[in-house]
Amino acid sequence: MQLDRLKAFIEDVGLVVRSTDDEHEITARVAERLSALLADGYRLPPEATRSAPERHLTYPLYIAPDESWSLASVVWDMGQRTKVHSHETWGVAGIYAGVEHETRYLKPTASTASGPLTPAGETRWAPGQVTVCCTTDDDVHAVTAVGSEPTIGIHVYGGNIGTIRRRSYDPATGEANWFVSGWDSAEDVSRARASS
Repeated sequence: MQLDRLKAFIEDVGLVVRSTDDEHEITARVAERLSALLADGYRLPPEATRSAPERHLTYPLYIAPDESWSLASVVWDMGQRTKVHSHETWGVAGIYAGVEHETRYLKPTASTASGPLTPAGETRWAPGQVTVCCTTDDDVHAVTAVGSEPTIGIHVYGGNIGTIRRRSYDPATGEANWFVSGWDSAEDVSRARASS
């Protein structure tokens, strides 16, 4: 049953991505589908919900064969925070468990690249809530897991998010550094727990 729900979601998102190049249309339509998936009681496989003590983890749930989009489970242990970062693509995130505190910033332009980032608001996201986390013109934020349990999000991104070159920022100076996040696996978590 769970696999059928996920398969139907993947097929629906694939149709959306193939039907238009408009990021705002894609993200609006994907957000509707992700809201429905969460409301329908979809349950992630246990291996895609494990946290790690040293950093948040990004588990691949699906990568389109042409890498036009990807689906991930992102897990933060309590209190973990990402660096301020960009995505360089569109994205939709739904909260599966826990609470996420998001701090958004205006994306630097050529004329603002040498100064502090401009804050653009903060939001707390709770289970079942879905947000368009990014489009290529608006995609700089940091996320913190708040509350008494790990925060788990189901994320849909344009492209293979594990291989896309993205930026992390120093919010005080605006200095940017490129990084590639990569993907995590349940085996990585088991090794990390065994060595700690």
